[in-house]
Amino acid sequence: MNMREMVEAITKEILQSLTQEEQQKAPRILYVFCDSQAHEAYADHFIQLKKHGICHDLLFLDGETSSWLGMHKIECGGAGKIIAADEYAPAPIEVPEQYAGIVIPEIDLDNAARIATGLKGTIKAEIVFAALVTGKFVVVGSDSPGLKRADRRTLQTLTLPPAYEKIFQGHVEQMKELGVEFIEQKRLAERVIVKLKGKQPDQPSRNKAPVQTWGGELEDTFAGKLLTADWIRSQPQLRDTTLQVKKGTIVSPLALDTMRERGVTIRYLGKG
Repeated sequence: MNMREMVEAITKEILQSLTQEEQQKAPRILYVFCDSQAHEAYADHFIQLKKHGICHDLLFLDGETSSWLGMHKIECGGAGKIIAADEYAPAPIEVPEQYAGIVIPEIDLDNAARIATGLKGTIKAEIVFAALVTGKFVVVGSDSPGLKRADRRTLQTLTLPPAYEKIFQGHVEQMKELGVEFIEQKRLAERVIVKLKGKQPDQPSRNKAPVQTWGGELEDTFAGKLLTADWIRSQPQLRDTTLQVKKGTIVSPLALDTMRERGVTIRYLGKG
């Protein structure tokens, strides 16, 4: 070890010792992102968590079997074969040990299938498996399209075809049975705060939000002017329910067909 490395190691150890007591008191959660740019849309989440005294770490996937947690690269060589890229990096299955819960804004078809059937072999699958087995909560974005960010960029499409989507939704239901919670991506931080602090933060205004119906059940509301099939497919929670739209909203014929397939009825409200 040269002098520079020694200074860096000592400095890191001192800083860790100074903040260790404070970090031990505050609950910590881990956000798992597809890549190093995916977290930019969640800056408001981190502000909310900080205001409620909740620490968070970010883990960036660098492919299916490797990821970055801080300066440490974590690698997974497949089921039963786990490799730590450096001596300080935990194995994927060890990661949830230091966190109160795991947040995964997007889940794809492949990882959903692995998690639902108890398979390992990817970073997400092993982290979720370990978290559920050890009693940690796992919250996943319910409006995940089922396609990885890289696949969307490569294939230039935002949604799965109906046959694949049906398979994806089946895995989502199995994950729910295992204890995984599915919440709108914009509400992930709110759910974490409720679980760890037992209080509901102030609700920001939203383009789409549940609305109380006459029967006391929650319905989804679309506040845009053009309702398309792609938008319906991007909302996996829309099944066997009622979608409320403003009077005057244009609904495409393909959107109507997609809603019929899902058992979704439409209700017009107020003036356009």
